[in-house]
Parts: sequence; structure tokens; C-alpha cells
Amino acid sequence: MWTFLRRRSLTQWIVVAMVVGVALGILFPAFAVSIRPISTVFLRMIKSIIVPLIFGTLVVGIAGHGDDMKRVGRLALKSIIYFEVVTTLALFIGLLAVNVLKPGVGVSLAEPPGAAPVASTPITFGTVLEHVVPQSFFEAAAGNEMLQVVFWSVVFAIGLSQVRGRAKETMLGFCEALAEVMFKFTGVVMKFAPFGVAAALAFTVGQAVVKHGGPAGAWEILRSLGLVVLTLYIALVVFGLVVLLPVARFARVPLGPFIAAVKEPALIAFSTASSEAALPKAMEQMEAIGVPRRIVAFVMPTGYSFNLDGSTLYLSVAALFAAQAGGVSLTLGQQLLMMLTLMLTSKGVAGVPRAALVILTGTLASFHLPVEAAVVLLGVDVLMDMARTTVNLVGNCLATVVMARWEGEYANGRSGLIRGGIASREAV
Repeated sequence: MWTFLRRRSLTQWIVVAMVVGVALGILFPAFAVSIRPISTVFLRMIKSIIVPLIFGTLVVGIAGHGDDMKRVGRLALKSIIYFEVVTTLALFIGLLAVNVLKPGVGVSLAEPPGAAPVASTPITFGTVLEHVVPQSFFEAAAGNEMLQVVFWSVVFAIGLSQVRGRAKETMLGFCEALAEVMFKFTGVVMKFAPFGVAAALAFTVGQAVVKHGGPAGAWEILRSLGLVVLTLYIALVVFGLVVLLPVARFARVPLGPFIAAVKEPALIAFSTASSEAALPKAMEQMEAIGVPRRIVAFVMPTGYSFNLDGSTLYLSVAALFAAQAGGVSLTLGQQLLMMLTLMLTSKGVAGVPRAALVILTGTLASFHLPVEAAVVLLGVDVLMDMARTTVNLVGNCLATVVMARWEGEYANGRSGLIRGGIASREAV
């Protein structure tokens, strides 16, 4: 029996944990709510990995190439172009889906009694630009501000590339050792993943059951906004089929190894609704299937600020849902202007808690649409968040392979092949 249990893969255990978590939430809601600290501990352990992992891999990936800064700049330019094209397509697919299915027509926007208004934080290009640059690296690290950490690490690596002699060798050795240790650290923490996943889902389901007086009450709430959830899921599936799949085919990405590599991080992202929880495992898996570490280290964390495919698609659905629910008719030009606003304001705020909600309320206020729509959507936000987070993850994993292909450095699934003088490592 013990041997049978030990032979089960992490993916299998996570699937079992998801089923157990949902069952606990329905059958024992009070107990399910009480075990939330288990999921909190898991997420905190994962978040503690992110900053040292990104810092170590980025510095080695950039400074380890000596004076070849053109190579780094070329990768950055290609990545940004790719991110903008793909996220723009995501916005338009969301725009099409919500105009066809019209999930907001007939929805009442009356706020529930005693509901607190959602705070609207105005987001402009200037605030996004300011958010990119940290006042202090340690402040950014403590707040897990991913884009700020990436910016500081890139500048630090460029400075280190201009240093000669022992100082450079010492710092590069330290950063490479740090990255290696954090990958091993990830392997240890992931053994706790099934417990964290089960607790997270149990809390989510149990909280809905307790709040609405039983499974029937929770089901009524979900059914009232089921169409907007269905619209989002359909749009995300269409996005995967008409954008991500053709991109993978065009870039000659081996779909079998790629799907096998992303399934565990995707399950973690879906069950925890946290991109951060899946990031370390996703980075490890992309490197294991042959993407050079320098590309993984740059594209993955940068993509979490600039390539949030699922989140940008959600924003287009949610914004037009608000217009439909408020009875506001928008012309095609107004809709396109709103999409442009969402595309610009959604960049660089991935580290902000409930970033999509902040962006949505700010955009709704700017276009004089009912902000209370954001309150209505909070009732089903957890279901939508799970889906959009998963698509964010898969989109960023695909981006790393595409960039490796574009750079001519994809190792065709050979684990640990890293170019540019960076030491190879076995996949955990």
C-alpha cells in the first residue's frame, strides 16, 4: 500500500486534493473554513521563493553573457512585441464574446444591503511607469512586487556585466548558487502542495456554503451570474484554440512535452487562483523541457506583468458586462477606446492584490459606467479568477518556448541544456 501511494505523481495527488477540498467544503463547511491557514502557509512558502529565484536567475542569465547586451536587448524587444500582440488578441476575443452572448442584459445591479463600495484607484500610464521603478529593492522584495524586482535585477545585472575580475566572479557564483538552492527549495515546498490545494478549495467552497445558508443558497448565487462565467470560459477556450494553439504550431512547439510540462503548474494555478504559487514550478518545468535558463528567467517574470492573457480577456468581458448591466449602449469606437485603456492600464500591476478589480473599477469610473458591477462580479470572481490565472500561466509558459525558438536556442526537450556558459542542472 505504501509503495502504491509513493508511486503516485504530484499531479495525481493535486487532483485528489482538489476533489477532497470540494467535498470538505460541501459536507463540513465550518471545518473547511477553519483550515484556511494551511493554504495560507503554502502560499507564503511559495511567495518566499519568488524574489531570490528571479534575482538569481536573471542576474546570471544577463551578466553571465559578458558584454553581449545586444542579445539581452533583442530578447526584451521580441518579448514585448509578442506580449502586446497576444494580449491585444485576447482583448478582442473577449470583446467579441461579450457582444455575442450579452451576459449583462437583464442583470440587476442593485447592491446587497450593507455592501461596502469597492475602492476605485485611478490608474494612468504615469502611475504604471512609476510603479515599475522601486524606491528600494528590499521594499519591492518584501511586497513581492515582481515587475520592480525584475527592473532592479536587470539593471543590477547590466552593471555587473561591466565589472571585471574577482568581484564579478564572486557575485555570479553567489547568484548561480542562490538559483540552484531555490530550485531545490521549490522541490521541497511542492511536496506540501496537495495539502495547500485541498485547504484552499475547501475554504472557498465552505465559505460560500456558510454565507448563503447551504449548498442550495450558494448554487442560486452562482446561477444568477452563471452566464458571465460561461462567457469568460468560452472566450478563454476560443483564445486557446485560435491564438495559443496556432502560435505553438507556427513556432513548432512540441505539444506533447509542453502539455506534460505545464499540467502540474496549471493545476496549482487553477486550484489556488494564484500565479505566484505556480511560478517557481513553471520556471523549473520550462527549463526541464529545453528552454535556456536565461530565457526562462527573463520571459516568465516579465510575462506576469506584460502578458496576462487571461486577465486582459477577463477585463474586456467584465467592462462590457457592466455596460450591458447598466443599460449603457457603447459604440464600436467607444468599445475600442475602452479596450485600449484596459490594455495600457493592465500593464505592470500584477503584484497589486486584486489587480484586475482595481483596473476594472478605475476603467468603469473613467467611462462613467456603473462601478457597482464590480461588486456584483465579486460573487463569482473566484470561479473566473481560477480560469484566467490558469490561462495567464499557460500563455507565459508558451511565450518562453516561443522566445527560445525565436532566438534559435530551444533544446528540443533535452533537460538542463543551457547556453552562454551557465552551468546545467538536472530537473528536480
